[in-house]
Amino acid sequence: MPDQYDPEPPDGYPAEYEADVVLRDGATAHLRPITPDDAALLVAFYARVSEQSKYYRFFAPYPELSDRDVARFTQVDYHQRLALIVTVGDEMIGVGRYEGTGRRTAEVAFLIEDAHQGRGLGQLLLEHLAQAARENGIHRFVAEVLPDNRKMITVFTEAGYKVAREFEDGVIMVEFDIAPTDTSFGVMQAREQRSEALSIARLLTPSSVAVIGASRREGTIGNALLRNLRDGGFPGRLYAVNTDTKAVPGTEIEGVPAYPTIREVEGTVDLAVVAVKADMVADVVLDCAAKGVRGLVVVSSGFAEIGDEGRKRQRYLVGLARSYGMRVIGPNALGLINTASGVSLNATLSPLMPSKGRVAFFCQSGALGVPILADMVGRGLGLSSFVSAGNRADVSGNDLMQYWYSDEATEVVLLYLESLGNPRKFSRVSRRLAGRKPVIALKSGRATQGVPVGQLVRRSHLPPAAIESMFRQSGLIGVDTTGELFDVAQLLAHQPLPNGRRVAIVSNSDALTLLALDTMASCGLEVAGEPRNLSADATASDFGLALSEVFADDKVHSVVVIYTPPVQSNGGEVAQVLAAAAAGSDKPVVSTFLASRSVPAELQVPDEDGGAARGSIPSFLNPQYAVGALAKATQYAEWRRRSDSRIPDLPEIDTGGGEDFVAEFLQRHPSGADLDEADRQRLLSFYGISVLPAFPVLSADEAVGRAADLGFEVILKATAEQWRMRPDLADIWRHIHDEDDMRAAWAEMTHTFGVAADPARAQFVVQKMAPPGVPVVISTIEDVSFGPVVTFGLSGVATDLLGDRSYRMPPLTTRDAAEMVREVKAAPLLYGYRGSDPVDIPAIEDLLHRVSRLTLDLEEVVRLDLRSVLVSAQGATVLDTRIRIAPNEKPRQDTPARRLT
Repeated sequence: MPDQYDPEPPDGYPAEYEADVVLRDGATAHLRPITPDDAALLVAFYARVSEQSKYYRFFAPYPELSDRDVARFTQVDYHQRLALIVTVGDEMIGVGRYEGTGRRTAEVAFLIEDAHQGRGLGQLLLEHLAQAARENGIHRFVAEVLPDNRKMITVFTEAGYKVAREFEDGVIMVEFDIAPTDTSFGVMQAREQRSEALSIARLLTPSSVAVIGASRREGTIGNALLRNLRDGGFPGRLYAVNTDTKAVPGTEIEGVPAYPTIREVEGTVDLAVVAVKADMVADVVLDCAAKGVRGLVVVSSGFAEIGDEGRKRQRYLVGLARSYGMRVIGPNALGLINTASGVSLNATLSPLMPSKGRVAFFCQSGALGVPILADMVGRGLGLSSFVSAGNRADVSGNDLMQYWYSDEATEVVLLYLESLGNPRKFSRVSRRLAGRKPVIALKSGRATQGVPVGQLVRRSHLPPAAIESMFRQSGLIGVDTTGELFDVAQLLAHQPLPNGRRVAIVSNSDALTLLALDTMASCGLEVAGEPRNLSADATASDFGLALSEVFADDKVHSVVVIYTPPVQSNGGEVAQVLAAAAAGSDKPVVSTFLASRSVPAELQVPDEDGGAARGSIPSFLNPQYAVGALAKATQYAEWRRRSDSRIPDLPEIDTGGGEDFVAEFLQRHPSGADLDEADRQRLLSFYGISVLPAFPVLSADEAVGRAADLGFEVILKATAEQWRMRPDLADIWRHIHDEDDMRAAWAEMTHTFGVAADPARAQFVVQKMAPPGVPVVISTIEDVSFGPVVTFGLSGVATDLLGDRSYRMPPLTTRDAAEMVREVKAAPLLYGYRGSDPVDIPAIEDLLHRVSRLTLDLEEVVRLDLRSVLVSAQGATVLDTRIRIAPNEKPRQDTPARRLT
């Protein structure tokens, strides 16, 4: 493989600052630190900048850069002096830099080529410079701006930082702290959503499409793609590019104008669908860049799915395309569909073009894509847009969710996921989307953590329960099968969300009613009164009377209707009364109507395109499927109503102190280490967490002396890992009131553990007695894929073996912490089980929030365990901790600066 796939950076070059970025108009660019080799690039860039922009930068006429200027601007130390440049192809289009001016302060400045101003380069450069500056110990930026340079003033004032401005000697002095704030992060997220959504819109709404690798031979991929685009009704310009033959003017393939290369196509090309051999794709990308193509769908295989050679080829493909402003779907992709009026785009290998609808679908698997589309068509489930991303080397589910967040044609989102490339961003983006639209997700490989060979992701070591918890935390509707995926979509695409858990049943089948009741009980739904069990030969009037009662009942939140036809079917009449009763109601209705699996024509409210509009009543093969879908919709509706959920303000937090402690610790332990008792207490104190001191002792005399110092009322505890929490050994001796008690405890425990000759093996400690209560465990771990994850559970071997733990990704909202405590199966022990006193639940939640904040702030805290917390009615006492600090070799993927990952 050529060296171009893995270029070697110069010595000292901070490659971690490199990033592919999406600009305000949806195009992509590359951002990286400047190097001395960029001298010619800088000179050429400066020559294209207008005199006015130069004046705004230097406050004086500055027509050319001297050799000394070029050397000064390109030679930086990457710490106190840093410059980042933005390139498209082989040209620099913008540069931003900071230079240290004092302790933790730096001056920042930008210069953007005039032709590229207004594309958001200033904001992007500021985000990345601020992130790099923070890593290098700089806390504050200052800048000098001329009063009429409104664009640059806007860059600072709209960044979300608290900016102070002063006017002095005809210049505006700008100064602000660069620590991320809720406001600055919110600004970043809004900009990220708009730019990434627009980058996807460029792919889904082309005015012209070229199929590169088009063929006349039936049965070939190029021929199928061209036919599907043509037969799907795409109204724009369509071109066939056949690289194997020299097409002459007037040549056609399948009735489409054909050309030997895309460079020779007459007219513009917005989207290129690529189906050539893998080793030809890079040349095709360069041709597309020269033609001004805005996006690529690479159907070709032979990339990461074939091994190391393919992975290098895939990285080069994506880097090359992004450097020229293009996004890539694939490679090894099935393609994309957009059913919008005026678009009708079927750029896939599937000949099936679903009807226009309100459901959007992202699918990673090409193999499953075709049968999934067939299932949608069979159910009559309309589609707004569909993307099957194959190896997902560039465009991912995160990008599509950003697009669907603001897409008015989409009301329900479906995700079939084989891997999560950036779980932290996925959680953040999906949570935002789910707050507006239902998101139904099926994740394969949960039990095995298996990932298809073509998808390059960091392999998580978390249990499947962690992924399921993340889905719940983000408001995703998790399902287990493709059938369930479509069942829930069928309901949410046509019916309103439930306002509660109480469900009424109207049925003419006792057997099916029992199935519905069993499923409701297992799903946590409540029966609203007695089921309306009608006779097998119930008439339409009988159904109408029962339905009018349940729809009028304020205690009913949802309705299940079961209709199985008698020999003389009156299905049409029953459908009429059902549709009439449900019309205009805010209560969702699901049915098992004639055992159909869609929206029966009798229950359909037609939309303007001839499909099923909102208010149509979906039917399921049996009531178990109907109730299961209704339960998922009910859980999602409850998540949507969590208006009280917020990230709390925590007193007694000293983030700076914690950061300084970690930096100082890593200076003493460059490779990382476990913290001793004193260091653990000190670190936790920065986050308002106090630990009951424990004092190591090596003999009975030492134990007696330490207990006397504490005033007795102490415990003696063995802390060696092999004996902690052993059900067959008493690792703690409580209620030691005097010297005799302590000597008796020492003799008994050293005998029990068999360490009388060497008590140090048990690692005994003496500790003051805490109020009696329920022991719980709160932990965090830095996962290579998910980043920090907080866990909670009750302490004990049994709960460990059963995996009775709850998981969340920080930051935790008030509802997240509350749910973590309540969702473990042993939670009743905290609430007064069998007459015991309920414990202080807010104290547990407060600890969860503090641990969450610590692990979110301090990335180098790779492991933190509050492994013994005794919670009583009076509060929570932390008895035992374990903390490890180490350099984080793979930084977290979701950073405060926008980048494509």
